[in-house]
Amino acid sequence: MRECGILLPVASLPSKYGIGAFSKEAYEFIDRLKQGGQHYWQILPLGPTGYGDSPYQSFSAFAGNPYFIDLDELVKEGLLTTEECESVDFGDNPRDIDYEKMYFNRFPLLRKAYVRWKDQGHTGEEARASLGEETAGYCFYMAVKNHFEGKSWILWDEDIRLRSEEAVLKYEKELADEIGFYGFLQVKFEEQWSRLKSYANERGLRIIGDIPIYVAFDSADSWFHPELFQFDDNCNPIAVAGCPPDGFSATGQLWGNPLYRWDYHGKTGYEWWLKRMEYSFRLYDVVRVDHFRGFDEYYSIPATNENAVGGWWEKGPGIAIFDRMKEKFGKLDIIAEDLGFLTPSVLKLVKDTGFPGMKVLEFAFDSREESDYLPHNYSSDCVVYTGTHDNNTLRSWYEEMSYEDRQFSVDYIGNGRTPREEIHWDFIRLALASVARLAVIPLQDYLGLEEEARINEPSTLGKNWRWRMVSGEMTEELAEKCRKTARLYGRV
Repeated sequence: MRECGILLPVASLPSKYGIGAFSKEAYEFIDRLKQGGQHYWQILPLGPTGYGDSPYQSFSAFAGNPYFIDLDELVKEGLLTTEECESVDFGDNPRDIDYEKMYFNRFPLLRKAYVRWKDQGHTGEEARASLGEETAGYCFYMAVKNHFEGKSWILWDEDIRLRSEEAVLKYEKELADEIGFYGFLQVKFEEQWSRLKSYANERGLRIIGDIPIYVAFDSADSWFHPELFQFDDNCNPIAVAGCPPDGFSATGQLWGNPLYRWDYHGKTGYEWWLKRMEYSFRLYDVVRVDHFRGFDEYYSIPATNENAVGGWWEKGPGIAIFDRMKEKFGKLDIIAEDLGFLTPSVLKLVKDTGFPGMKVLEFAFDSREESDYLPHNYSSDCVVYTGTHDNNTLRSWYEEMSYEDRQFSVDYIGNGRTPREEIHWDFIRLALASVARLAVIPLQDYLGLEEEARINEPSTLGKNWRWRMVSGEMTEELAEKCRKTARLYGRV
């Protein structure tokens, strides 16, 4: 069955309170997706954001972002008032997320809601007890982190940094109410997301979620489970993740995420990964696994390095981890993010798993060489995108192409008459017409927006993850055009 979907982060939805949330605008967007003949809504990771506001640097792989909790729903529950919500400064630019204001202004509101929730007869212990073990661990982590003024766990006092039994008991007692607050946030996150996802599923839409292969160093995951990572006896990283120097960066990319002790994971039957995948499939219908190559080989950089020069490739777990997942869960609806330079062993791993890989049109048009990303090279078992959250929008990408590459794209598409302001539709049609079983288009490309609507520019800080759609932008007319185009290529 040929299908299509739209990529839009939850944070990029319009809302009254500074950031996209599980609010009425999310339900309206789902209605538009259905009207537009779509089968999927693809989002970015839903975890609480940390360093650089990136959803790929989360404080936990098992928790949800409190920013996504719908404040109006808390008003309906008697936990906040409309006046309280509207009196808070969340920023005055409907196109932009001001994360500093989110941090300093949203949490006081949520704390008020927690106090009133307790006044209704609930307790923090009740909230935490209703959560899974790893999610409850995140609540404890955040309480201790706040106690140490937001510092990463590696900078905490040694007794709690190394999780001595006495220190754990001490902080659990002293910080019980703060732990309960974070438990309350997770309960509300799970309640609201579950309702929203059910609403989508009932209308024939499935959610594609995203999990990064790595976790952040500043996270409950690495603090609770140091044995899973390449740490020394004092829990300092021995080596960290990144990618080697290439044509885009002479010094490579130093991501800094802790690397796994894959031999230890194997001895446990990949128990932690099974928990992580189980949690992910509670949140999503389909899981896109980011940086899939790292399961075949991963780039290891000494933790003391200032850049990625001098790293080396190490073997990952390979097919064994996915065989274990299939043994546990049966068939897995996973998309393998297999972008970048792929060795024969990576290609074999993708093939052996049976997971569809990804094709990105913005990688296709290099006039100097043949590309696997050109649609005539596709097979049906792939997912095609015009671009991902890491790419520029189609409009601006096209403007930035070299003359030769642009001419190549015109020749390939066979239409040199399209006005520049409509050029994005040529590439959207190319994706939808391809043999790929699933085509996913970023909303910004349907809207024909330029570079200011880009979600992320890798290796930069301060300007990413901020773009928002404005209210009313996904019109009925646009939804009907999406449906008409999808029907034309057999995707409705």
